[in-house]
Parts: sequence; structure tokens; C-alpha cells
Amino acid sequence: MVRANRRVRVVVDAMGGDYAPGEIVKGVVLAAEKGDVDIALVGSTDIVEAELAKYDASRLPIRCVGADEFIKEDENPALAVRRKPNSSIAVATRMMKEGEADGLISGGPTGAVVSAAIQYLGMIEGMERPVLGGAIFDPAPNTVIFDCGVNIDCKPYHLLTFAIIGSIYCKKLLNVTNPTIGLLNIGAEESKGNQLARETYGLLQRSGLNFIGNVEGNEIMSGRANVLVCDGFVGNVVFKFVESLGLFKDLAGRDKKQDLGGGLIWGVNGIVRKLHGASRAPHVAVKINHVKLAVEADLIGAVKSELATFARELKL
Repeated sequence: MVRANRRVRVVVDAMGGDYAPGEIVKGVVLAAEKGDVDIALVGSTDIVEAELAKYDASRLPIRCVGADEFIKEDENPALAVRRKPNSSIAVATRMMKEGEADGLISGGPTGAVVSAAIQYLGMIEGMERPVLGGAIFDPAPNTVIFDCGVNIDCKPYHLLTFAIIGSIYCKKLLNVTNPTIGLLNIGAEESKGNQLARETYGLLQRSGLNFIGNVEGNEIMSGRANVLVCDGFVGNVVFKFVESLGLFKDLAGRDKKQDLGGGLIWGVNGIVRKLHGASRAPHVAVKINHVKLAVEADLIGAVKSELATFARELKL
């Protein structure tokens, strides 16, 4: 947990995103103008400094850290992270590992962000897979979904850990004291779905979580379940569908604390946030503040504590 006598330090991948580095740097300036967070911008020094020069940023708590390379969308993420140790996302994540930053933000390829986090920060004990998710539905602000796209091939235990993460999200960030957990499925009956769904159903029943059973697609935004659990294949389809309808929780310019967990890479041993690739400056600024709040809330400590409790009770 960050010490009370210093500001939270956030490292930002300046080269990640559709509008990098211009919109990323502009967003960093907007966030730094509040004066309550120290920011390190990682990228090609000449390019980043040229962008910073467009603003009156000399007195702002911003510093530049050099990185000669960046990772593209069409590259194999795990290989790229290993082969490009001087890429912006690799350098930024190593800064986290070495204690130079408390939280990280990148709009780069999801696979590369996740791979770098796993390689340099490692996984929290009890988590076998990282997971991406959070509150994405404007009409149902107290409903979250895990996983939104990181894990395609899952085992029942993985979905159980996703449910635990979702429960922590609701308790810590939405102030829901006893979150309801629903398994996203094609029918309400226990016997419905594929083998993964049927086996996960039994595991969730025995978990001690507030499991309410299967939730069908027509109930996703009903509010019946606070946490919707699924693999990343299903979750990403839902995510993109919601986005296409304009129902996605877009917080650019709206600083709502309830969405501060959305986009965090949960399960890795550090606060790492994946920005939407199309993020503009106001969105970047809001998410930097959300990372600050996540660090101050000690979300990593909460995840470790909850997972340890479940491991003891379920003898996992």
C-alpha cells in the first residue's frame, strides 16, 4: 500500500494506443495539472519531449523515461515482450517491478500488456490466469463482467477465481456488501451449457459466494447479478456488442469512482490498467486518477487476502 506521506506514482506507456503519443501526453498533462500524482512517461525521448513542449509542463510532476521500441498489434505479444526488452511497455512494467512506480497505464495491445505484467510482476498466489473486466454497462452500473477477453480456454477453477475477483470489485469499488454471482449461460437450469459451464456451476455452488445460478443473455443488464462470470471468448463478444449499441460505460470527462476497476488487469501482482486503444486525452486523465484511487484502496492487498481465505475454506 502506498505510504501516506508521498504522492502516488503512475507510469504511463506513451507509445501505446491509436492516438499515441499525442493524446496520451495531453492526457498526462491534464492529470498532472491536479498536482496530486507523479507521472513518468515512457517512450522515445525525442518524440515524447516534443509532445510535452506543446504545453506549459515544465513545473508539472512529469518526467520522461526513454524506451527505444514499441510493440505493434500484429506482433506475437509474449515473444515481442521478450524480444523487445526496451519497448515502452516492457520498460514501464520493469519500473513497477523495481519499485519506481505504484501503478501503470497502457493503451498498447492487450496481449503485450498482459504478457509484460506476468513476466515482470508475476501472478498473485491463487491466481493461475490474469483477468480483465469491470463495470461496462451504463444501464446496470452495479453489474460487472469477468472475463472480458484475456482467457479463451478456461477451466472451472479459473472461472471461480474470476467470480472472486468480481466479488472483490463490487465490495471495494461499488460498495455492494454481498454481491450476487451469476454464471453467464444459455439457460437457467443447472444442466444447461457446455461441460465448462456445468462443472463451474457446481464449484460456484460450493464456494460460499452468493451464487444465484445461471444468467441468460436477456438478463445481463437486469441487475439480477452483480457479477457475471464467463470465459474471455463469451465476455469479449458481450463487451463488443454492448459497445456497438452505445451502452458502454464511457467515462471520458466523467470522474466516477465506481468505474475505477474497469480495465484493470486483475490477478497480476500490481496495479496495471489497460486503456481502450481509442482513448483520447480526457479519458487518459480520468484513468490515471482511477489508478491512483486503486493504489490508495490497496486493491492488491484485498485480492491477496480474499484469495487466501477462499483457498483455506475450499481447501484449494
